[in-house]
Formats: sequence, structure tokens, C-alpha cells
Amino acid sequence: MILIPILCLLLGAAIAFLVNQPLRGEFGIYIAVACLAGLDSLFGAMRSSQEGKFRTDVFVSGFAFNTLAASGLAWLGDRIGANVFLVCAFIFGTRIFNNLSLIRRHWLTQWQDAQLKKRQEALQAQAAASAPNQQAKAN
Repeated sequence: MILIPILCLLLGAAIAFLVNQPLRGEFGIYIAVACLAGLDSLFGAMRSSQEGKFRTDVFVSGFAFNTLAASGLAWLGDRIGANVFLVCAFIFGTRIFNNLSLIRRHWLTQWQDAQLKKRQEALQAQAAASAPNQQAKAN
């Protein structure tokens, strides 16, 4: 199920390259905040998938709500003269890097566990191979 968000991300990137239409400066901020919110949702989905907690309905609703809410807050901040874009960038950046660090740790733990299992199997094979030799020497 985690392939759905990744495919949607690739589809969005392909559409952006095909359209190739520059945005006006005021819309660029809102799109940037929406992209950060989308990336936060994507990496959160990847992390929850690794933990076995991924649910498509939660991902889709969270993705839509986060992107709309973040863009709306950036728009509201512009209207009242507060630079909310920087706050959104900081918050989403922190969450993205936190999710990436947890994903990395999970992958690293899986790799280390696989290496340990290979070593244990090799030691068991050596012990099994040397056991008949020790019995023959005892006789």
C-alpha cells in the first residue's frame, strides 16, 4: 500500500515537468508549504508502514487536510502580515527529518539483524561440521 503515495508523488512531479509553467511569486509560497506538508505526510506514511500501522484512509485524509491547512495558514499569515511560511517550513522540516531518521534507524536495524542472523547460521554450520570430527577423535 505504500506504493500509492510514492506513485502519486512521481505522478505529481511528472505533471509539473510537463506543464512547465512558472508560478507567480505569491502562489509559490503556498505551493511550497503544500509540498512540505505533502512530504511530511508521505514520510509519515512510510514510517507507519514500517511499524505496521499504515491505513490508506488516514493517509489520504491527512495528506489532503495537511496540504490545505498549511496553505490556508500561509495565506492567512500573508493577509495579517505575519510570515507564517517560515513557521510552517520549520515545523514540517523538523517532522520530515524526524520521520527520515526513524525510517533510517528501522532499515539499519533490519540490516544489522540480517547480518547477525547470517553470522549465527555460519557458526551453527561450523559447529555442526566440527561435531562429527570431535566424536571421531574421541573414539
